[in-house]
Amino acid sequence: MRCLKACPTEAIRITDGTAYIQEHRCIDCGKCHEVCPAEAVYVNQDDFGMVHTFPHSVALIPAVFLGQFPEDIRVSRIYDALMELGFRHVFEVESGANIFAEAKEKYAREHDDIRPMISSFCPAIVRLIQIKYPSLVENIFPIKAPLDLSALYCIQELQNRGIPREEIGLFYVTPCAAKIAAVKAPIGEKRSIIDGVINMDSLFNLTYRKIKEQGKKYIPHQSRTINLSSDAILSTLTNGERRICLAKKSYAIDGIQNVMDFLDKLENDEVEDVEFLELRACDQSCAGALLSYENRFLCGARMYARARKAAERERNGEVPRDRDMDKMKDFLLDNSTVEPPQPRSMFVLDKDRSKAFEKMERINRLKERLPQIDCGLCGAPTCESFAGDVVINRIGLSRCIFYQRHLERKDDITRQECIAAMNAVWGKDDRMKEE
Repeated sequence: MRCLKACPTEAIRITDGTAYIQEHRCIDCGKCHEVCPAEAVYVNQDDFGMVHTFPHSVALIPAVFLGQFPEDIRVSRIYDALMELGFRHVFEVESGANIFAEAKEKYAREHDDIRPMISSFCPAIVRLIQIKYPSLVENIFPIKAPLDLSALYCIQELQNRGIPREEIGLFYVTPCAAKIAAVKAPIGEKRSIIDGVINMDSLFNLTYRKIKEQGKKYIPHQSRTINLSSDAILSTLTNGERRICLAKKSYAIDGIQNVMDFLDKLENDEVEDVEFLELRACDQSCAGALLSYENRFLCGARMYARARKAAERERNGEVPRDRDMDKMKDFLLDNSTVEPPQPRSMFVLDKDRSKAFEKMERINRLKERLPQIDCGLCGAPTCESFAGDVVINRIGLSRCIFYQRHLERKDDITRQECIAAMNAVWGKDDRMKEE
């Protein structure tokens, strides 16, 4: 029942002893994966062999990927190891952070009647708002994330070198399941230009093993590393966007439950005069993402150390390499918007509005008859979600053990029928003999 209780959108139900995820409610936040002791929930990735099918395969790595490695391993050595694994080019996706910030500022100026504006950086948050807070959907920036802007830049840059698009393979190293969904089923676009997704923990293991194999025999290849600006490095952490935004009043909130608590207040008009919200589903943002190998605080500390070195270089007059994207700024800004996200209902009672209202009233009446302790023994996470499942005829009311006791007192149900109802939820244990 841990996954049942952890899901922020109540997407999980238990039937016949197995937890099932209702896809129309799922936001790919990965909370079920985090709490499952049996590792029954896993995150798919594309076959790594795809990397070798493109003459020019590009590893699109997030800054948190570099934060997984001990500080004594230089960035250039990580780049070299990735090259030896089969990538032809390595590019850090936070390179697009400054273009992303400019695109947001431009959109905010053109739409000053919409406040607060909500960042589109975290796809789990975008899906959460679509499902659970549909009244706030229009507040989300319809702007491509830095990942997509960097991917677009990579394609244009390589094509300018005379490399055909069909020879370019873009592979994103993802720190979370939500960004896999953002690539496989992007919001506001028909399809992503990224060709494959590799889980960050999986690639970290491959890369770290390669570095260990090299040992003292390692010979630097002088890989062309990207010296990001300090702002770009920190953009993926909590407060990363907020620290460079121009809004007078803004908040940075991480952790899915913290975000939901704040959005509840926002919907109830308990928060006023906010211009910008940076919302992230994971604690410590991407440093605490689902597919991180390293402790989120250690990862964050390494990223801050890298950002301090970058800031020192900037004070000494060095221009960060991520500013190379400025030569395509107009092109990237012109192609930075997507179709605005739309509400995504997770609970359609009926297509007929009058019947839907009637069912809603039935749910409310049924809720009053239930114990309201959200025990989960019925296979639904809450009494409210159980009432909804009953009204739309997904399950029977007899699955509630408290209602069973009520029926037993009235002799309206037998002990065998009670056992059968529980078996329908938790599965039949052949070791137990029914009386």
